[in-house]
Parts: sequence; structure tokens; C-alpha cells
Amino acid sequence: MALALFDLDNTLLAGDSDYLWGCFLVEQGIVDRQLHESKNKKFYDDYARGTLDIQAYLDFQLAVLARFDLPALEKWRAQYVAEMIEPIIAPKTEELLQFHRARRDVLIIITATNRFVTAPIARLLRVDHLLATEIESVNERFTGRPKGIPCFKEGKIKHLERWMAEHRATLSGSWFYSDSLNDIPLLEKVDHPRVVDPDAHFRAMAEKRGWPTISLRNNGSLD
Repeated sequence: MALALFDLDNTLLAGDSDYLWGCFLVEQGIVDRQLHESKNKKFYDDYARGTLDIQAYLDFQLAVLARFDLPALEKWRAQYVAEMIEPIIAPKTEELLQFHRARRDVLIIITATNRFVTAPIARLLRVDHLLATEIESVNERFTGRPKGIPCFKEGKIKHLERWMAEHRATLSGSWFYSDSLNDIPLLEKVDHPRVVDPDAHFRAMAEKRGWPTISLRNNGSLD
């Protein structure tokens, strides 16, 4: 029984859940379009280039959660998942997850996106274990600050190491699927790195390293 690790955004999903949450808030009139839309897009572009300032991004994204009480946020989140996430589950995501379930692997989604946004997505995909950026809360209200190390770049390794210590697990036979050059540190740690639907730059990097590339969006083998 091995660990099967999955990035979420642009890997299991054919889109970015964090960016789309921002888009949803704009479209619903929950946040000001002029103030929010361009910043949301800039941070997304920075992430894609591998130049994201994670602290600046979290200050921006989590501040919105601090403005509203939890029942309102949960109501909006349910609508967001139904309208913006369910339609972008990559066509072959379920096949990949079933492959690892059949092997009796332990499935874990590991994502830089915060737990509030991603917890219902993990449930939707029937993945029991989620490692995500945690959010500080006081009296059931978000403070707008992250809790602990963001689950981003080397931070993903820190989150995973803590989880493995708690569950007495190792990386022997482990798999990790990701689309992003931000995940190179963790891809280097596992026994079976798999690069998923990468851009041209990351595809070339993967080829040089001998990492197999697969697509969850197009026809073809998952091997």
C-alpha cells in the first residue's frame, strides 16, 4: 500500500479552484470587480510562472473570508462547487483515482489552495485525505491569516512529512501527479513522479528529468 498524491488545480481539475473562487465572488457581486478581478488574475499568472509571492497572495485571498460569517461563506461555497467546479473535473480524473483505489493505495490531495475552498472538492472526488493551506479562525470566524506554513512548494513537503509521521507512513512506492513547476520539490521526492497536462516549458523540463507526462483531459493511456 503506497501513497498516491494528487495536486488539485489544473491536475485533477481542468482549471484552478482558487482563481475560480475569486471569479465567482466577483460575478456574484460579493466583492468589488474593479478592486478584485485584476489582482486575482495577476496572482494566478504569477503562480503559473512560478513567481508567486505566497504571503501576498494569501493576504489578498483570505481577507475576503474574514469579511463574512461562516454560514454565508458556506452557502456561497456550495453554489460555487456546483456551478464552477463540478463541470471542470478532468475527464479522466475518476479513472486515475480508481486505478489507485484498485491498488489499495492511500489517496491524498495536496494543494496550495486553502482548506475552506478545497474540502468539499475532495469530498466530491471521494478522496479522504486532504493536505491544504490552513486558515486561522477565532470563534468560528476566519481571521484572514493563514495557520502554519502554506502548503506550497517546499511547504507541501512539510505538510506531507507531518501527515506521514502521524500515520506512520513512508514514501516507499509513492506517486505524485502535478501540472505545476511549483511542485518540483515534491515530484523529486516520490518514486513515481507524473507530470499532468503541463505547459510547454514544464513539459520540456519533465522530459529532461525523465518524468512521464500524462493527460487527464485528452484520450490516451494513463501509463
